[in-house]
Amino acid sequence: MALSEQDTDEQLLLAMAGGEMEAMSAFYRRHETRLYRYLMAKLNDSFVAADLLNEVMLEVWRSAARFAGRSKVTTWMFGIAHNKVLTHWRKLGVREFIEVDDTLADETPTADLEQALSAVKDAERVRAGMQTLSPPHREVLHLVFFEELDYAEIGRILSIPEGTVKSRVYHAKNLLKKQLARAMRSS
Repeated sequence: MALSEQDTDEQLLLAMAGGEMEAMSAFYRRHETRLYRYLMAKLNDSFVAADLLNEVMLEVWRSAARFAGRSKVTTWMFGIAHNKVLTHWRKLGVREFIEVDDTLADETPTADLEQALSAVKDAERVRAGMQTLSPPHREVLHLVFFEELDYAEIGRILSIPEGTVKSRVYHAKNLLKKQLARAMRSS
């Protein structure tokens, strides 16, 4: 199969199932940054995130033939990543995690120094507010706002009903809003 940048994830999986290394390389290049960012947000350890990124991609390679198409490929891939993180935590005996998302302070405008400083301060408040949330609340907010997944996809990734995802997002947003209001009042 001749591969191109226009190949869908499903086409790449089909090629991987047939043993095509070129398809795996294309799939890896397409998803490594997004998946690494997700793993870093959950683990806050670049070495472990890089290691788990490779484990996830290896699992995608091994399981490509078993992809049933009941969800998007990215939903399936993030489900694998989620399970790898849980397995990692179980091995360490970790029950809770602290999630820090460095993508919040990404590209701040440099033309207006005051605006840039304000954006950094806001990002720090959001980061601190996110840390006060429970792991399930942090996770759904990350998947909704940073990975831009819909509720049904998140439900499949986390193996919870879509209604539970909606409820967690609703409560997480309210808790974060209260935390940010508190932070604004104290500064």
